[in-house]
Amino acid sequence: MANRMILNETSYFGAGAINEIVGEVERRGFKKALVVTDKDLVKFGVSKKVTDLLDNAKISYQVYDEVKANPSVTTVQNGVETYKASGADCLIAIGGGSPIDTAKAIGIIINNPEFSDVTSLEGTAATKNPSIPVIAVPTTAGTAAEVTINYVITDEDKKRKFVCVDPHDIPVVAVVDSNMMSSMPKGLTAATGMDALTHAIEGLTTLGAWELSDMLHVKAIEIIGRALRGAVENDPKGREDMALGQYIAGMGFSNVGLGVVHGMAHPLGAFYDTPHGIANAVILPYVMEYNAEYTGEKFKLVAESMGVDTTGMTQDEYRKAAVNAVKQLSKDVGIPEKLHEIGVKEEDLEALSESAFADVCTGGNPRPCTVESILEIYKTAF
Repeated sequence: MANRMILNETSYFGAGAINEIVGEVERRGFKKALVVTDKDLVKFGVSKKVTDLLDNAKISYQVYDEVKANPSVTTVQNGVETYKASGADCLIAIGGGSPIDTAKAIGIIINNPEFSDVTSLEGTAATKNPSIPVIAVPTTAGTAAEVTINYVITDEDKKRKFVCVDPHDIPVVAVVDSNMMSSMPKGLTAATGMDALTHAIEGLTTLGAWELSDMLHVKAIEIIGRALRGAVENDPKGREDMALGQYIAGMGFSNVGLGVVHGMAHPLGAFYDTPHGIANAVILPYVMEYNAEYTGEKFKLVAESMGVDTTGMTQDEYRKAAVNAVKQLSKDVGIPEKLHEIGVKEEDLEALSESAFADVCTGGNPRPCTVESILEIYKTAF
């Protein structure tokens, strides 16, 4: 069996990395960009840090800022029409997972118009052509959308999120600049950081995991475990470390898949518009407990990477220590412990379980799942 790794053509890291965007645009011969972002990032001047560079270099662009959290089919379709009318030849995505995911979908559909209904991209759609070139500039440290071959869109009519997995959608350039993340409020920093930790832990334990991906995920857990608390307090070192840690997690999970934490989190976003990172963070320790006996010695690596001394611990003890370390970090950065605290309704749990079971991420979980077993996890977490 061959194990596949797909990464960006080029990536830049560190404070001030956005200054490399102009050079990349010019070297690649792009004439005009569609800048995909959201209204808040425009309002608070975050996207302006990039558009000012384009202005100074006299690079033409148009802004599409209609993206909202949990981007919808309609948002993507409107973006496609905006791109067509703009005369652009590349996309610059500025934001968290939502703008970057939207840009991926726009870029794919422009070059593969047979998927213009958007929903047909669910799963591993057989697209023939690479996306319009995307330069991805994350403003959150969590989704790693800038390095993944995945994107998530919401079908509002059916109240469901669907995951698209397509090697053709990966951004050609990722620009991971911690200065672009410095204005994130504490709550968003915490939520996106726990999303990154979930990526790393699920990527480490998913059925597709192998030695190279394990190396990436263990390092990501170590960085996130030491950096997230500082990042929430807007410490520059914490910000820069989190920017790197979440990217490393993305390098791994994009290529090996995730598990039922994401399978269960996606319906919460579709039903209640729950921020994805918070949904993951609340569910993660309960799924870890469910999966524990199917993870071999990997929870020992999780515990140690999060600073736990496992000397003399039994397998059961280090597995519990890993879960407790995750719970403590989540508590320290202000994440609620139970689903009812974030607006989940008990009467929806069965429908949520059915949706989670059908999610593409669930199949990668190390312990087999059924609708009934997922329902029990939801009830425990409720």
